[in-house]
Amino acid sequence: MTLGVLMSLSEIPPLVSADCHVDEPHDLWYDRLPEGFRDRAPRRIEIDEHGGYTLVLDGSDLGWNMNPAAAEEQEDRRWSMATIEHRLEMMRTDGIRGEVIYPTIGLYIWRLSDGDLGRRCCHIYNDWVAERLVGTSPRVKCAAMMSIWDVDHCIEDAQRAVAQGFGSIMLPLVGTPEWNMPQWERLWDSLDEIGLPVAMHQGSGHDMVMYRGWGSSTANLLATQSMGPRAAALLSCSGVLERHPNLHVVMVEVNGGWIGWTMHTLDEYYRDHAGWAKPKLAELPSHYIRNQIHATFQSDPVALNNLALTGPEPLMWGNDYPHPESTFPDSRALIADHFASVDPESAAQVLGGNAARVFGFEDSVVLTAP
Repeated sequence: MTLGVLMSLSEIPPLVSADCHVDEPHDLWYDRLPEGFRDRAPRRIEIDEHGGYTLVLDGSDLGWNMNPAAAEEQEDRRWSMATIEHRLEMMRTDGIRGEVIYPTIGLYIWRLSDGDLGRRCCHIYNDWVAERLVGTSPRVKCAAMMSIWDVDHCIEDAQRAVAQGFGSIMLPLVGTPEWNMPQWERLWDSLDEIGLPVAMHQGSGHDMVMYRGWGSSTANLLATQSMGPRAAALLSCSGVLERHPNLHVVMVEVNGGWIGWTMHTLDEYYRDHAGWAKPKLAELPSHYIRNQIHATFQSDPVALNNLALTGPEPLMWGNDYPHPESTFPDSRALIADHFASVDPESAAQVLGGNAARVFGFEDSVVLTAP
């Protein structure tokens, strides 16, 4: 491949998006929950005499205010997007071969304090996606939400997701307690045996509003992404990844520029403070991050500039369809620009090969257009 100022569109390797979403119907949980649980689950409530509504969770307004016309249009679109016909059309339009699908509203469920309600909400989302998309095409891999309020329930739900045909197990980026704590060891044992990748989405498992006042809207987004290196440090330095070599953790929408800094810093601290480091690892922390931690991005030139430090293995590209910051429908043009100076082998891994390997897409899917 000859690379100039731009990679030509014909030179772009097969694309697999490791970051896509459904937009669940606003009343999905309200409609399916028993009456005693409905008011605390994600649901829409009318806020004015004209039928405008907002989305609430556990009595708190999530700030998704919409006028009646927009609300009706969006609700129709949410149902249509959760069909295989729509998903395949999106892939054809954006020039990708396969996609991994995560929730949108469902990401807030892990903020519920009631474990019974939370588990019911996770099951409702999983059942709805299973009804709509799971098993409809080898080009689609869906992530199942896990009930994290009880370790035994979480293990049971992982087995349930396998039986339903899901392609990934989904946990919040921030655990309660944190993911390095011994309470979770049985879960890691189970997931290591199951062999499905674990997806952790940006902003999940914690309040996304950490700062207030001037500049906070931008600073809060940076703070949520900082949970990526924190989780990577806990999983690598605690020995969780070493003890579970089949475990792959995909951190979604956290970008990848932090990976090189994290690998270097953790290795340096581990060596310099070896007397205090527990447990003793067979390899440096960077080894486990490079081989078992992955991060998705849409546009991250810093991550691409750091390939000499990180290698291509930790990086996965995604178009984030259908969210406002998505690169759809112009992903190929952006890739031709951003990957112009990336060597062909690394580009192929980052743009599709890593996702195909970790999520288990068939070779026939990657090699043929939808």
